[in-house]
Amino acid sequence: MQQEHILVVDDESSVRALLASLLERNGYAVTTAPDAEFALACLREDPGCDLVLSDIMMPGTDGLTLLDAICKDHPGMPVVMLTAVHDIHVATNAFRRGAIDYLLKPFERTQLFSVVTRAIDHGRLLKQTAAYRQNLEQIVSARTGRLRETMLDLEKSYDITLEAMGDALDLRDAETEGHSKRVTAYTIALARQLGLDADELRTVARGAFLHDIGKIATPDCILLKPGKLLPAETEIMREHCTRGYDMVRKIPFLRDAAEIVYAHQESFDGTGYPRGLAGEQIALGARIFAVADAFDAMTSDRPYRKGMSCLQAREEIARCSGDQFDPRIVAVFLAMPIDTWHDLREEVESRSSSVLAMQ
Repeated sequence: MQQEHILVVDDESSVRALLASLLERNGYAVTTAPDAEFALACLREDPGCDLVLSDIMMPGTDGLTLLDAICKDHPGMPVVMLTAVHDIHVATNAFRRGAIDYLLKPFERTQLFSVVTRAIDHGRLLKQTAAYRQNLEQIVSARTGRLRETMLDLEKSYDITLEAMGDALDLRDAETEGHSKRVTAYTIALARQLGLDADELRTVARGAFLHDIGKIATPDCILLKPGKLLPAETEIMREHCTRGYDMVRKIPFLRDAAEIVYAHQESFDGTGYPRGLAGEQIALGARIFAVADAFDAMTSDRPYRKGMSCLQAREEIARCSGDQFDPRIVAVFLAMPIDTWHDLREEVESRSSSVLAMQ
């Protein structure tokens, strides 16, 4: 076993010699120091010292000040104070400042060895605890890293599944093919400009992509009807918000995104559906989506009309600020370069990877 190292600090050479002799005969390696400054220099050279035995009353820097320095620079190193002063207040002060034991002069050999053994055992336990904690922290860090990677892989898998659901809807409604991907890209860009954080961007992106998922339950005779819908058919079509919400909210990681699915047809002035929400009653993600959705709808070709230019669509969105759209979001939208939307559209139409990765 490695020999334990003890530093003895005392201004009396006879005390230093006696302690060194007794401890060395008991198997310890001993270094002596005549004052606090010398002791601190020794500890800088050998910070792995197992125990410090220090007198309290010394000329210059006293033992309690040395104790403070050791506790600060070498936390966990056990220190036992030696003194000829029989005063409970001195002992209490030493313990309060970090000493682990107290030995009165003159002391008997058995007392010395008992105190030293306890102190070294205490120091060894502290080192073992620190090593265990460090090892545990490394294990936790490594496992947290692996868990984070697994969660990221799982999220990617979720997003691939969501894209497959969106693609299935696009296949069913060829008239709006690519709409979900484009409007998701527009929503992410607008949300980022508004300063949403990474978690909020993920929620907004997923809500935007799944906004029309409830149309899977809409009958083909209504969803694919080429002409104007009858009032009863319009009511059935409008059910897609609630149907989509009921589908998505059952999935734990999509619970927040479900609010966007539910509210994506609400209007800022309260004239939308299905709940007639107004202003900030509407989820922020849904208010952002409303602008992006309208912009994509107006700038996309349909069998019955040609899409507007980006400039015309911007003017229409500005006109509806405060009615259909949140004025604050419209202001941010109008401040963004018009080329942003053209570039995003081209990027979405050319990319083969997940549009949800754009978040």
